[in-house]
Amino acid sequence: MQTPFGTGQANRESTDLAFTDPLTGLGNHRRFFDKADRLISDRADDPAPFTVGILDLDGFKPINDLFGHKAGDDILIQVAMRLRASMDGHSTVCRIGADEFAFLYPLVFSEEAAAEKSRMLIEILSAPYDVGERTARLSASVGCSLFYSGDETTEILINKAETALYHAKRSGRGRVVVYTREMEEAAKRVTRIEQALRRAVSAGEVEPHFQPIVDLTTRRTIGFETLARWTDRDLGAVPPTVFIPIAEERGIIGPLSQLVLRKATEAARNWPSDLFLSFNLSPSQLVDQNTGLHILAILDRTGFDPRRLEIEITETGLMNDPASAAQIVEDLRRVGIRVSLDDFGTGQSSLGRLREFHFDKLKIDRAFVSSILDDRPSEHIIRAILAMCEGLGMDVVAEGIEEEAQADRLVQFGCAGGQGYLFGRPADADATLGYLRDSFRGALRAKAI
Repeated sequence: MQTPFGTGQANRESTDLAFTDPLTGLGNHRRFFDKADRLISDRADDPAPFTVGILDLDGFKPINDLFGHKAGDDILIQVAMRLRASMDGHSTVCRIGADEFAFLYPLVFSEEAAAEKSRMLIEILSAPYDVGERTARLSASVGCSLFYSGDETTEILINKAETALYHAKRSGRGRVVVYTREMEEAAKRVTRIEQALRRAVSAGEVEPHFQPIVDLTTRRTIGFETLARWTDRDLGAVPPTVFIPIAEERGIIGPLSQLVLRKATEAARNWPSDLFLSFNLSPSQLVDQNTGLHILAILDRTGFDPRRLEIEITETGLMNDPASAAQIVEDLRRVGIRVSLDDFGTGQSSLGRLREFHFDKLKIDRAFVSSILDDRPSEHIIRAILAMCEGLGMDVVAEGIEEEAQADRLVQFGCAGGQGYLFGRPADADATLGYLRDSFRGALRAKAI
């Protein structure tokens, strides 16, 4: 049968479109896999090394939000043009995600050369971008993996590069990381912890512990901060500094947070009514508009008075989606829940956030408190924070107090609230109840009568 004139050309054009990113004109995810698969096939008999890399733009979403989506698209087009121009005749770059690009270097054989090439790409992308009459700057992070064995597939190489990129992003902006065997072991351990944590959350095995917050002048306990603690039957005690980031990154933080809040409010509802309970929200919860509904449903279920609950959020948590965070804060405050800004002075926020979000309380980070006795800048920063909060009508709690001298100095400066090992370490619900019986024996007897 004779092929109609033009059909072959139309098929080629259709194939080209299926392999092309429509915005930038670069190849897309399918194009990249096709190129890498062919290269692996070509080297099956003699697996000479080559490099696969994933490049991710740092902070692209805030720029997109600031300048608008059209400007964001214009920046992506400029990024694509720079990356394409940087490739030699053997190399390939494709757009495989919203602000993620993949590159293939067939003639880059070593980790050192891969890192050097990647740093060159980051440098190329660091020059200003034209956005109408304004300019914007970007940085990028890169993860690389090298093909060494015929057993490796494109998917395996991409996964390794993504793991390296994850390590690059965690270590700061504008970084390059080349995949190593140690990362593979670390990735396997993270996966083991993730699976165990999912099981623990489903079985209700993560427990709340409570750390006292005191009136610094009278040393009377005025509330408790809730902290998640988890001991696994196989892994043992897993520090929150390990499992909380994993929960955040792997999408477990919502169910985990709801479990801990439910258990915490069940324990605290029978405490003296003048004690408040403080609870932390993670950055991802501040972009989920169902967060407020989940909190209110738990309070309704456990019978805990919303006016006794304080929600703590961090400066960096506000940065992901300020509009969403503002709505959640407003929803919580509307029913009487107080909202405090945690770790103040250590994030990427600005003083303007204090005006925009109408916080009830501010917590001075332990980094300033720990050096208050021997570091003049820390002393001046704490004084300035206290003066500012007084003017804004906000309560203040200083975290990380471990010495009497630190507490005395904070009282001298006019700080009303304090928290730290000096007043008590985090303890489980039973131990906290015992602490309250000792501290509030009279109040508990009066309540019983």
